[in-house]
Amino acid sequence: MLRYTLMRLGIFAGCLVVVWGLVYSGVAPRGLGDSNGMWIVMLALLVSAPISFVVLRKERDRASVQIVERVDRVKSSLEANRNQEDEAVDAVADGTPRTRSQPSQTS
Repeated sequence: MLRYTLMRLGIFAGCLVVVWGLVYSGVAPRGLGDSNGMWIVMLALLVSAPISFVVLRKERDRASVQIVERVDRVKSSLEANRNQEDEAVDAVADGTPRTRSQPSQTS
């Protein structure tokens, strides 16, 4: 995921330099008044988004697979904890002796 993010930032930085050069050389239009810096950043974002979408497709797919695997691991861990808790509650309700994982109840 970090690799994908750094690659996106690299593409944006490259586009920012190119757009800045085009604006200050007069090829691309300048922003109105004091908005020239914002204009350059927005134009660089607009140019870098489709480039990133096409160029980083494989890296984005790898990152999404890692995220899905992480989410699945967390879900299975939560489900295992939930089942363990349900078993402990059922055991207390049935009157079976407590195990170490069950909290002691004092009155």
